[in-house]
Amino acid sequence: MYFVQPRTVLEWQKKRFRDYWRDLSRTGKPGRPSIAPELIALIWRMWSANPAWGSPRIVLELKKLGIDVAKSTVERYQPKGPRPGSPGWRVFLRMHAKEFAAMDFFVVPTAELKVLFVLDILGHERRRVLHFNVTEHPTAEWTAQQLVEAFPFESAPRYLLRDGDAIYGGKVGGKLRALGIEEVVTAPSSPWQNAYAERLIGSIRREMLDHVVVLNDRHLRRLLKTYVAYYNRWRTHRSLEGDAPDSRPVLPAQPARIAELPAVHGLHHYYLPEAA
Repeated sequence: MYFVQPRTVLEWQKKRFRDYWRDLSRTGKPGRPSIAPELIALIWRMWSANPAWGSPRIVLELKKLGIDVAKSTVERYQPKGPRPGSPGWRVFLRMHAKEFAAMDFFVVPTAELKVLFVLDILGHERRRVLHFNVTEHPTAEWTAQQLVEAFPFESAPRYLLRDGDAIYGGKVGGKLRALGIEEVVTAPSSPWQNAYAERLIGSIRREMLDHVVVLNDRHLRRLLKTYVAYYNRWRTHRSLEGDAPDSRPVLPAQPARIAELPAVHGLHHYYLPEAA
């Protein structure tokens, strides 16, 4: 029999408690569940092939393939090194999304030191590009004709959102009224009021124009045609709960059997299960 001090008994209990939980933790598998090497390779491929993408885009793309992974997991396998408004308006636009389209101009410089003007028209409900065209000399007549081409066969929306640019003269307003469209003009110096069109222009610049030298109007038109096809059919949007403007079905697949297909001349890619 041994006689010890009370503090010794307390130290024994602390050690016993510590040893018990240390041994218990060693028998399990601590940390996040491991993922298959094939999925790691697929995530790395997506990072490498799409330098303009962020982790949310990759998570959404994987969900379209039936693969559910956390954003932190995707970021864990990111390659190292450098990589190339108003609540009232928001409520109004959300309530009228099905009846709203927006249009805006932006400029593109060319290798010939000219400036080209691009008109884009976007549907609010699905963020779908409805029409675009390129010109070196925008006029009210040319712009009015684009509206006719964008909304054939009584497909015109109820409202069209635009800024106060002088190019939208009386001919444009008259054509809109003839099509049964009501103009909604944003306040001066308030691009956030036409946020969807501005966001589209930003995407076109970041995801395509920043990576090419535009030669002329024909070259720009071809580039925009390929980008719009990719944007409408394949590009995922967080605002659409991970879907594309032209809705994409979820296709369950194994990470090792995913085909990588180029879009926009290889600047972007989309992914589909390989045929069995």
